[in-house]
Amino acid sequence: MTDMTTTTVAKAAPVLTATGVTMRFGGLTAVRSVDLDVHPGEIVGLIGPNGAGKTTFFNCLTGLYVPTEGRVAYRGTVLPPKPHLVTQAGIARTFQNIRLFANMTVLENVLVGRHTRTKEGLWSALLRGPGFKRAEAASKARAMELLEFTGLAAKADHLSRNLPYGEQRKLEIARALASDPGLLLLDEPTAGMNPQETRATEELVFAIRDTGTAVLVIEHDMRFIFNLCDRVAVLVQGEKLVEGSSDVVQSDERVIAAYLGTPFEGAPGAEEAAAVEAAEDQAAGRATHARTEDGQ
Repeated sequence: MTDMTTTTVAKAAPVLTATGVTMRFGGLTAVRSVDLDVHPGEIVGLIGPNGAGKTTFFNCLTGLYVPTEGRVAYRGTVLPPKPHLVTQAGIARTFQNIRLFANMTVLENVLVGRHTRTKEGLWSALLRGPGFKRAEAASKARAMELLEFTGLAAKADHLSRNLPYGEQRKLEIARALASDPGLLLLDEPTAGMNPQETRATEELVFAIRDTGTAVLVIEHDMRFIFNLCDRVAVLVQGEKLVEGSSDVVQSDERVIAAYLGTPFEGAPGAEEAAAVEAAEDQAAGRATHARTEDGQ
């Protein structure tokens, strides 16, 4: 970033403030006292080895998990521990595994993401009065804008399951943007992509940032992260090891040791790391089951 842009970002109040976020599963601690701010117009990366607690931290930010300790605030307001209320507040996310509605069209998938910004209720939908029709038309127009923005407008009527993998990832991002978020969380957006698709995703994230939306991204592709991000935070076994510019993070010996598997002072053992990862997987399964029972 230029010096002018960096100064502007630094002076702006953060859109996200995570303070002392800790997540325990029984006696295992998956995330420990993590602090993180994200400012408007900023792209922040979150990296770390497998089992570092990155996705668990994301789940704490978006209401899927209720942190054992700490607080998460969006534009100064503490967020309720409910995913749909977090989305209403202004935070949207994608997931590691693509979660599209396979038998719905590309356009319909994006329209699903508009529901938190539509004020029409059940009776309005049943009666299909003038207010509902206006809201429906506005939602469709906004959805088409986002498909144009992500390069998918020509495939609006295609079933999402028929899209190539890279375009399915783009569709997930378009659906997340449909809620008009101030902060977009991307969980491994380039996983499984070829170099051309990765470059297209990088350009898309830059374009999202240029609209004023802040971005927090988890990724294992280090070249992608260090090319993309204004700031990078490193999690190792649930703790924030270091945070700073790409140059600062890449030159930190503790980060190098963590990725090479070399123990450093205070690092947990392999058994503890495996136990935390297993606990995260179990909790993720319980959260998915609960959402299914709730009809979400």
